[in-house]
Amino acid sequence: MPKTLVDVMFKEEAVPDMRISGSDEESKSVIEVARLMLLAARTAPKGKGADDIETMILTGKDKDAVAREMRKITGKTDDHWFRDAKSVEQSPVLVLIGLKGPRILGTNCGACGFESCAKLLEAAPKEGKFFTGPNCIIKALDLGIALGSAVKTAQIHNVDNRIFFRAGVAAYRLKLLPECSIIIGIPLSATGKSIFFDR
Repeated sequence: MPKTLVDVMFKEEAVPDMRISGSDEESKSVIEVARLMLLAARTAPKGKGADDIETMILTGKDKDAVAREMRKITGKTDDHWFRDAKSVEQSPVLVLIGLKGPRILGTNCGACGFESCAKLLEAAPKEGKFFTGPNCIIKALDLGIALGSAVKTAQIHNVDNRIFFRAGVAAYRLKLLPECSIIIGIPLSATGKSIFFDR
């Protein structure tokens, strides 16, 4: 008998025998979600469509170097820096999202504290306690929107995450995104209970 379209569409194909470890597949999935987070940060809305966002994925030794730097910054074992460093170590993946600066949009809004965007650019970059300024407020908003888009993507795919200012400070000190004046870190984890709460 001639095959119908339904027969062709739903024909049975042999599936090879296999056993796939759940933990292995979960680890691969976390990396894939991290990649999707970078995409979300890239396509997030930005002022005048001008994109000055940088991103990076860290695993293994590079990720653990950020945790060590976080401990080095605090020098103590009982504060939030140490707590967050432990969370970064326990996470298989750390996503970095940073803002290249200084950049301007030419709106002359004054929210940066200067009377014009040109004046902001004329100001010598100044190292603050953690990051470098001054920065355009609209560009800083772009960074926030990119972060929100990234963590939304992680949440949609059921990957536990949390925005870590302190991980970003450590990444900044390690010059992992050398063009960026501000960096924020997002550790990712997939366990039976989120490691980022009840710490």
